[in-house]
Amino acid sequence: MMYWNGNMGVWGWIFMILSFLLFWGAIITGIVFLARSVRHGGQGSGAWGQPGWGGGAMPVGMPPGQYPGPGPEQVLADRFARGEIDEAEYRARLDVLKQQHRGGA
Repeated sequence: MMYWNGNMGVWGWIFMILSFLLFWGAIITGIVFLARSVRHGGQGSGAWGQPGWGGGAMPVGMPPGQYPGPGPEQVLADRFARGEIDEAEYRARLDVLKQQHRGGA
């Protein structure tokens, strides 16, 4: 009476193992998505840290040309402060940005 007239056989074991893997895979995937959603303010995370799933998409409700982050001049200043670019390259790129801002590009 211990085995109830036989055991579950090979297919039962295969089904049990696959079910186990699918169940825990779904649980772990759900936890990861929940953690990323909370950490990124619910917007998801795209490629290379860009907002949105595809990367580079503007957040919903933002006017064109206004992105909630540092401007190009601030990014350039940060790169110069970290030593990624030298003073000559910083000034050349800053001049290009200022010309584009004035509409002369």
